Amino acid sequence: MTGTLMAGPLHGAHNATLPLKRSFFTMNTSEQDRWSRVKGRLRSSVGEDVYTSWFARMDLEGVQDESVRLSVPTRFLKSWIQAHYAERVLSCWQAEMPEVHRIDLTVRSAVRPVAQTKEAPAPVETRRVPAPELRSTATAPVSANHDALGGSPLDPRLTFASFVVGRSNTLAHAAARQVAEGRRGDPVMFNPLYIHAGVGLGKTHLLQAVTWAGNSGNERKVLYLTAEKFMYGFVAALKTQTALAFKEALRGIDVLVIDDLQFLQGKSTQAEFCHTLNALIDAGRQVVIAADRPPSDLESLDDRVRSRLAGGLVVEMGSLGEELRLGILKSRVAAARTHHATFDAPEEVLNYLARTITHNGRDLEGAINRLLAHSKLNNQPVTLEMAEREVRDLVRPQEPKRIKIEDIQRIVARQYNVSRSDLLSSRRTANVVRPRQVAMYLAKTLTLRSLPEIGRRFGGRDHTTVLHAVRKIESLVSKDTALSEEVESLKRQLQE
Repeated sequence: MTGTLMAGPLHGAHNATLPLKRSFFTMNTSEQDRWSRVKGRLRSSVGEDVYTSWFARMDLEGVQDESVRLSVPTRFLKSWIQAHYAERVLSCWQAEMPEVHRIDLTVRSAVRPVAQTKEAPAPVETRRVPAPELRSTATAPVSANHDALGGSPLDPRLTFASFVVGRSNTLAHAAARQVAEGRRGDPVMFNPLYIHAGVGLGKTHLLQAVTWAGNSGNERKVLYLTAEKFMYGFVAALKTQTALAFKEALRGIDVLVIDDLQFLQGKSTQAEFCHTLNALIDAGRQVVIAADRPPSDLESLDDRVRSRLAGGLVVEMGSLGEELRLGILKSRVAAARTHHATFDAPEEVLNYLARTITHNGRDLEGAINRLLAHSKLNNQPVTLEMAEREVRDLVRPQEPKRIKIEDIQRIVARQYNVSRSDLLSSRRTANVVRPRQVAMYLAKTLTLRSLPEIGRRFGGRDHTTVLHAVRKIESLVSKDTALSEEVESLKRQLQE
């Protein structure tokens, strides 16, 4: 019997196989006819859109005794079906074959030969194409846009249609839409497009939305990779002596989307990323990148990479305001209703959640999931009292604002009527030296940056220069009341 991973009535078989009592893959016309009827039941049960998204690429491998073996092309698809539709698939089979009590779901190889069998025509085209040419659609999940390049999984929920736009993400959304709607041969407006934000503020959502939309037209090759996946692909190519093919394949992409760039490590990997970045940009191909900080703060990256990244459009996605948080909650409730029509969250509950859960969008989604689970499992309506009880651990104390050196330089320059470039210059006039020293002092006291890093961010100065400035201002604020008040005012402006 094939080794299995237990997952309720729907199991995932390992690739390794053990001897069978008789062939598991004995297939005949009657079984294929039965499979066609099962798919018809499944389509009627879940609806055309859900069927297209999750079941159009599921194939029958064989039937034996009480077991049915099915396959799908990606691990992501297998995991999703196991988690959400296990009982549904089993019940559709049992309607045709009551003796079936087990479904084994496997991931088929992209190069495995497929037996040609006659099958009732389905409204969805399921013809397989070679992995490098595989296109994703706006509704079907894929393990990668281009499996041969080791692309990262895409979540079919993360599209532009489900992205909630607010004041803090308007520019990032508009720039991402501009990229996604471009066509092959169009001049590239923002290159690279670099989006940075804290955890749970929508970076990954936007990048995957760009990938879905870019690939849906079947015109451009759009590849979505996490930095970790890029590193893995490059190292694997080196080990198998296919690095040249890996590089050529990457540079044949029309739009390269890289997520979580802050995790890119290793000199050789960073060098290869830099070469790929330069090659794509110089060839007029689009690059979209997301990270949790601006390029100048990615201290682990080579200076050449940081410089090239900063040369594009750098957009920050700010924290979620209460109005935007409320919009996200309403969007998540509407999405939950597509599968649970009776689910509802009163306005006062959503207002409470938007007011008290301020950390990030993932906490908001988690809150809706908790209310949905509690309501369904206990057969109780959602109330304010229930919400207060169920999400109390998500209500976190307000964290102090993370102050950036760029903000310090901007506010100090405005306070003393000089330019930011003056603070970074080598000018030694009194009207520039004092503001520069104050800015360095604030950078040391309000951020976690080291003295060498602060010096680098102030025009490449030595760390001893920064230390001198910090000690100078410390000494002066203890004696000069006016300067002390100025510094305190600057601190309040930075922390607002």
